Amino acid sequence: MSTAEHKSLAESHRLVRCAVITVSDTRTEASDKSGSLIRTRLHEGGHEVVFYRIVPDEPAEIRALLSDLVGRVDAILLSGGTGISRRDNTYEAVTSLLEKTIPGFGELFRMLSYEEVGAAAMLSRATAGVYQDVVVFSTPGSVNAVRLALTKLILPELKHLVWEIARMA
Repeated sequence: MSTAEHKSLAESHRLVRCAVITVSDTRTEASDKSGSLIRTRLHEGGHEVVFYRIVPDEPAEIRALLSDLVGRVDAILLSGGTGISRRDNTYEAVTSLLEKTIPGFGELFRMLSYEEVGAAAMLSRATAGVYQDVVVFSTPGSVNAVRLALTKLILPELKHLVWEIARMA
């Protein structure tokens, strides 16, 4: 079956139940522009946001939250904590749980970011994969990074990814 045929079948798939997690030690719901953008764009795309939370960049807390969401959602979108500073631990927390990785997501994200921000794109450790039949995306926390990931990568393929995971379960 071609990619176009797969995507066509995926479009008939039920709506995608999503969790949005902002990883930040400083943001509040009022100042979380990236989390707000993700929720808005998911709703506009016809998806359902069933969970939203801001959590500190603590690996154990992030892993526990992802584990708790299994069975309740089809997709988890995290923003923040993907850089290289000492407090950026989201990559380690997420990748320690992934059973399958989607390397192309991070590769494409950094390629597209390079077009916008130049060599600084290499500092991002954006990643994606599958954890217990849930697709997980982890992006930088900046609004521009989130917008890029959503527009160019996540939203065009979200139903397709969820359908691929569900069809063989």
